[in-house]
Amino acid sequence: MEKAKHLLIVDDDEEIRDLLTGFLTQRGFRVSEAGSGDEMRRELNKWSIDLIILDIMLPGEDGLSLCRSVREKSDVPIIMLTAVTGDADRIVGLEVGADDYLEKPFNPRELLARMKAIFRRVSGAGSDDNADDLAVTANRTFRFSGWQVHEGKREIRSPDKFVVHLSSGEFALLIAFLEQPQKVLTRDDLINATRGVEAIAFDRSIDIQVSRLRKKLESDADRPKLIKTVRGQGYIFAEKVTVNTVSPVLSRS
Repeated sequence: MEKAKHLLIVDDDEEIRDLLTGFLTQRGFRVSEAGSGDEMRRELNKWSIDLIILDIMLPGEDGLSLCRSVREKSDVPIIMLTAVTGDADRIVGLEVGADDYLEKPFNPRELLARMKAIFRRVSGAGSDDNADDLAVTANRTFRFSGWQVHEGKREIRSPDKFVVHLSSGEFALLIAFLEQPQKVLTRDDLINATRGVEAIAFDRSIDIQVSRLRKKLESDADRPKLIKTVRGQGYIFAEKVTVNTVSPVLSRS
C-alpha cells in the first residue's frame, strides 16, 4: 500500500487551514499545519514533507521569503496562495522557486488537481500501458558540459560534483531540454512537456522558469551558453547531450 503523502499547510487564517485539512485528509493525505514562518520551520524539522501549500501574506516573514529560504535547501514542491489578483505576485512567486500558484478564493478541487499534477511530474507516474517506458526513463542519466543528471533520483551534480537543488518544475523543464538538445523548442512545446494537459500557464511562466534554470546552470546567466533564446521562436539547449540508460531487471516467470 502506498504511503500517504504528507502535506504542510502554511496560512495564518485558521479557518482556511481547517477547511483544507478536512478536505485533504478525506482524500487520503496526511496534513500538518503552521500559522507562521517559525511554525513552518518547526514542522519541516519534525517531518518529511512531500508538498507545502504556502500563503504569501503571513505575520512576520512573508511567504515569498519563506519560499526562497526553503528552495535554498530543498526541492520539496511548493504551491503558493495569495489574495492579491494579477500577475505581479505570481511572477515573483515563480521567480523565488514556487512550483505553482493559486489566487484566493479558490475551489479546493482545483488545488487538489494542481497537487496531483505536481506529484505526477515529480514521480514520472503514468498509465500502466507505458510502465515499461517509465521504468527505462527512470534509469536515464544525462551528461553535458561536465554536468550529470540522474532522472530517477532527481539528482543534479555540477562539474564540481556539487548537488544542485531544482524545483519540480525546473527539473521537468531541464529534462525537456535534455531530451531534445540542439533543437528549437517553442514555449508551447515546453509547457506541454513540463505540465501536460493540466497546464494553466500565463505568458511569462516558462520565461521565468528558464531564467531560474539559467541562474543555476550557467556560469553567466546573462550570457547563456547552455539554454539560448531563439528570438521569435523559443529556446534551444545548445550543448551536446549524452544519455546512458540502465535497463530494468526483469524477473523470469
